[in-house]
Amino acid sequence: MRILTRYLLKAHLGPFLFALTVLTGLLLVNTVARRFESLAGKGLPASVIAEVFVLSIPHVVALSLPMAVLVAVLYTFSVLAADNEITALKASGVNLIRLLVPLTVAGIVLAAVMVWFNDRVLPESNHRLANLLVDIGRKSPTLELREQSINEIQTGDLRTRYFLQAATIEPATNRLRDVVIYDLSDPTRSRTIYADSGRMAFNQDRTDLFLTLYDGVVHEVRESEPGSFQRLFYDRQRIRLEGVGNRLEEGLRGDYRSDREMSLGMLRDEVERRRAELAEVREQARSLVGEAVRRALAGPAAPDGPLSESMNAPAAAALPAYLPRPSASQVEPAGGRDELTRRVAFELQSLGSRHQVLASQMNEYSIEYHKKFSIPFACIVFILVGAPISVRYPRGGVGMVIAVSLTVFTIYYMCLIGGESLGDKGLASPAWVMWAPNVLFLLLAFWGLARISREAATAAGGGWEDLFQSLRALPMLPVRALTRKRRAGRR
Repeated sequence: MRILTRYLLKAHLGPFLFALTVLTGLLLVNTVARRFESLAGKGLPASVIAEVFVLSIPHVVALSLPMAVLVAVLYTFSVLAADNEITALKASGVNLIRLLVPLTVAGIVLAAVMVWFNDRVLPESNHRLANLLVDIGRKSPTLELREQSINEIQTGDLRTRYFLQAATIEPATNRLRDVVIYDLSDPTRSRTIYADSGRMAFNQDRTDLFLTLYDGVVHEVRESEPGSFQRLFYDRQRIRLEGVGNRLEEGLRGDYRSDREMSLGMLRDEVERRRAELAEVREQARSLVGEAVRRALAGPAAPDGPLSESMNAPAAAALPAYLPRPSASQVEPAGGRDELTRRVAFELQSLGSRHQVLASQMNEYSIEYHKKFSIPFACIVFILVGAPISVRYPRGGVGMVIAVSLTVFTIYYMCLIGGESLGDKGLASPAWVMWAPNVLFLLLAFWGLARISREAATAAGGGWEDLFQSLRALPMLPVRALTRKRRAGRR
């Protein structure tokens, strides 16, 4: 059996690596294409763009690896069944379930590696990628000036404000035509610069922008002298804008981490912290309601408490500084019970909003925590799902592999995304919504394995026609089972 085990693992290795490479490449291209707009026109060096590509790979691999497992199992078992190797093994007394044992062990090992990958490698790469994208987004958009539009140019000191408008902009030569610059740096004056043409250039460090303007005029009006108007003609003028830069400054985001940038330990700590804060909010709400009831029943003689101090703060603040502050039981709040009702309603609403935010955050962290386990577990589930399908319909060929893979991927990730949305809103348990797709396909796998194990002859069925007939018959299975029970009862 060791020879058979090595043969099966070796037969799956090639399709697995091929599917992993192709799927990772397709998903990576799609991921980078969505970020192309934020990368284009920034004047980024090739090393930064390459870093974005490299840091996007771990997230893509975390999704494509279970998909590659399913494709490899479907393809390999369909080839074995089409070449009658499955039939020869069954004739030799080898149970088909026995063939899945080494693959299931390999799937468990692969799932364990993925859990480690999701815990150690993926959060750090996501954190570095998020920081890099934020730094790129904050990079000065000087090279993205739009024609016939008013473009704001931000400088490093955040005080100098320029708005530039040009009829035409030549990106290759940085030439400008019909230039208008509105200088709003000094609030005591209004300054507008007109130029027939101009040219943009950066210094050697690419931090400062130099605008060289030709054949223009400067209009300036000062608020201190509203009746005066100054106009200055020039043939050539240079304006230096410091800190505009075409340089990428990293580290602007800091150490902030979202849920997808946290390890399992970080997520667990965040969940426990939110749970403790939720318990504190509930205790504050119970204390607030109890104090409000006691104060409503006792009136001015109610004991002091946080609510009483909060309500009597305006009255105490109105007293002169040299007079002693009375206790809550000595001062009747303005408005009496109406004021009490409004204050209690406000405090409860505030606590309710805080409770909602904390619960939503705890759900997000819990979903990400369970996701780090549920997606790797899909490697095992897809092995058990793919083998019965490919053995039952071997003549489907590559078309069957592609069709079944796309169907399973679509259903699985739609359930995953939909469940994540339900979990974030608190409509379902985070653990259940993350594990529901695995449970669904695991039940389907057990049903397929049970049918294969009961077959006495070859398990190889037909091609696409048999597959379509089986799919059409699925909704009728409960009806047929009920009909058989009724017939057996009549006999």
